[in-house]
Amino acid sequence: MEAPPPHAIGAMLLAAAMFYGFANGRLRIEIISLLTVATVALGLYVAPLPGDDKYGGLELAFEGFGHYALVTICSLMILGRGLVVTGALDPAARALHKVWKTNKQIGLLVTLVICLFMSMIINDTPVLVLMIPILAQLALKGGMPASRTLIPVNAAILIGGMSTSIGTSTNLLVVSIANDLGMEPMGVFHFTPIVLIAAMFALPYIWLVMPRQLPDNTAAITPESRTYLAKLRINPASPVIGMSIEEVRAMLPDDVVATLPAGVGNNAGSRIFLEGHFESLQEGARKLEATLAPAWLVARIRNESDREGEDLLVAEMLIAPDSRLIGLTPQTAGLEGIAILGVHQAIQPFGESRAHAPDAPLAEGDVLLMLGPPEKLRNFAENDGLLMLEGGTEMARSAKAGLALAIMVGSVGLASIGLVPIAISSLAGAILMFATGCVRFDRVGRALSAKVIVLVAASIALGRFVLESGAAEWLAGLLAMGLQHLPAEAVLACIMLFVTVLTNFASNTTAAAVGTPIAFSLAQTLGLPAEPLVLAVLFGCNLCYATPVAYQTNMMILTEGDYDFGDYLRSGIPLVAIMVVSLSVLLVLFYDI
Repeated sequence: MEAPPPHAIGAMLLAAAMFYGFANGRLRIEIISLLTVATVALGLYVAPLPGDDKYGGLELAFEGFGHYALVTICSLMILGRGLVVTGALDPAARALHKVWKTNKQIGLLVTLVICLFMSMIINDTPVLVLMIPILAQLALKGGMPASRTLIPVNAAILIGGMSTSIGTSTNLLVVSIANDLGMEPMGVFHFTPIVLIAAMFALPYIWLVMPRQLPDNTAAITPESRTYLAKLRINPASPVIGMSIEEVRAMLPDDVVATLPAGVGNNAGSRIFLEGHFESLQEGARKLEATLAPAWLVARIRNESDREGEDLLVAEMLIAPDSRLIGLTPQTAGLEGIAILGVHQAIQPFGESRAHAPDAPLAEGDVLLMLGPPEKLRNFAENDGLLMLEGGTEMARSAKAGLALAIMVGSVGLASIGLVPIAISSLAGAILMFATGCVRFDRVGRALSAKVIVLVAASIALGRFVLESGAAEWLAGLLAMGLQHLPAEAVLACIMLFVTVLTNFASNTTAAAVGTPIAFSLAQTLGLPAEPLVLAVLFGCNLCYATPVAYQTNMMILTEGDYDFGDYLRSGIPLVAIMVVSLSVLLVLFYDI
């Protein structure tokens, strides 16, 4: 073969440098991505491509920031955020609790299947964000250790995300680059049957084998979770009123202790005392048709929040030695615009003289569970001598859950039937999320990932540079020399493995940007249809199970499961092998090559 042209050499060196930077991990992904864009822009300004002027390189370098693929990815992030903050996915989480209580193995299988199908239309990251606390809570209640379920669930989510063109940002990137190269557009579910059939081969391994290959790290990852004393206010129309306390306890989560106030007998009235973790208290209040604070106060706080366009936060606050609340009860604290949901009583050094009840006087070291807008909570902590602890839980805007779900279904549905492109339907859905208040525009930064935005833009620029410099054509010719005598299954498997290695040790978006034009050129060289080779790249970019750095969801569970690098290799490599073999054979069968 002839030597590649100078610009092609530069493109390949830049791609290699980008891969090395991601694998090395010393620089942040955002910095590497921006350096890549700057290098392309400066390099082509100084040495333009043949037949182009020095400003053509600037257009090539920066067009990724305005590319329709990036608009689509951002819109889908906003749609996913809408489902999370409105609590639209909470019913599925509650259903999982019931299944796990019946049988752990069946619970894991149902969880894997649900996650697989959810991630087909929702970005992988929100699905995993929803599942991590659920699996951690199930582990604390006697389910499988979280360290044995997080990697399998993450694998199921990644397979589901692989199965539609909108499942991951990488899929959208591959499809958009292929469209730019002249391939026919793919619908949302264009290649879903191929992935679902391959998933049938992978699921038994993920369900039955993978958990056994992972350690039980329960002792290392079990968090210290406070229990709170709370007073439930029962709705006067609730059927709970008049029940015996034993009947009430049967309706509550197992880890919640229920008692009645002194002097009210054995039957439930308008008040019930509970003790448990915050999530369990919430579930108990839902089942008993009750509230953890006076209903009128909660309604006023929510109305003011909607009127001011603010989110509500549940935060923990520690009572400091100089707090004015010491000696007062929650009823006499004189709070305005915020509410106390529960009290964690601190152990007193000289013996506890207070009643073990939510109405008892407050003392130094107690932790209050507070509901209110973030600004009012901060002011309360500063003015009344409390320390606002790190973290906090954003309250779901549950009244808009159905609306958010309808917007997501409508956006995906319009694209799936081919009525409008996904770029248009997802953008329309994002606008509706803002217009209806499901996602607040001033909170859009929580929905969008700056890292993903600059990474996708840099990948588009690098992909264009690899193609237009002649690097893709030269690399395709080199691969063709080694693959020309192999059967179609082997060709597809080799391409998939090539991209898989890049994905697991660098970035899947960059692997997509480099691999897609190479696959397109290779198809022309070998006389094969382009679509199965492009799909081999798309699938390879999603086979990121073998290292923690391969994908952002892999990194998210690293600490949660207390995993090490070997856990990913041991459990992920067999899954990669299963998927590569099954997907390669299925592509040959579906495309008859």
